[in-house]
Amino acid sequence: MATTYLGSQERGQGQTPVVRDASMGELLTAVASDLQTLARQERELAKAEIRQEAVKAGKAAGMYGGAGFAGSMTALFLSLAAVFGLAAAIPAAWAALIVTAVWAVVAVVLAALGRSRLRAVSPQPHHTVETLKEDAQWARHPTR
Repeated sequence: MATTYLGSQERGQGQTPVVRDASMGELLTAVASDLQTLARQERELAKAEIRQEAVKAGKAAGMYGGAGFAGSMTALFLSLAAVFGLAAAIPAAWAALIVTAVWAVVAVVLAALGRSRLRAVSPQPHHTVETLKEDAQWARHPTR
């Protein structure tokens, strides 16, 4: 018989370990239970981080979509400006050029914002990777 603590399922989550005599089988069961709980918690953390990064990617993609729309508007008004400009140099042509310039600025701003937000998206769950490294280090040297 060895003295040990009860596993997380036997004592309940978040409670203080209870020390009692336990057989080797009970010890292994407790360790397996704790490892299952740890793996479940790590999986949930990874899911949460991936969900968070997907939201960031979605927003960046929306900004790229806005930049695409603004770019097509730029082409439309630039074409209209060229037509008006070639037809005759009248105020309507200058108005079309001004609208084109405004859409060009919108396209540049949206593309820059989308690019910076997309660069901020991380493809891997950093917190989970760090805790898994800590878990692996502890498993190699549990007394440290």
